[in-house]
Amino acid sequence: FISKDCKIFVGVFDLSHVRTSPYDPQSNGKLERFHGTLKQECIRPSCPATVEEARRRVQDFVEHYNHVRLNSAIGYITPADMLAGLGEVIAEERDRKLEEARKRRELVRKSQPQVA
Repeated sequence: FISKDCKIFVGVFDLSHVRTSPYDPQSNGKLERFHGTLKQECIRPSCPATVEEARRRVQDFVEHYNHVRLNSAIGYITPADMLAGLGEVIAEERDRKLEEARKRRELVRKSQPQVA
């Protein structure tokens, strides 16, 4: 099901209409969440003056979202890193750095004189 207005809009802006998988409401929820984030962080702060500006903003936002912005739902890594299969490698590196920091703090505490 797709309305006539939606078909026209998709055609005018050279978009493609992709449907979510049947019987998989999680897919639609994730897409709706992304659209909300896009609106809140990209479009609403200041309305684009032209279609070209809107396209550029959305393109820049999607690039930032996928390659720079850390996503809490996937372990505070970027979607691009997750897609590349780097989630476990990044988590191991973070754990290693945390353990090194703990050891440094422990050495500092042991080297400081005890207050009575």
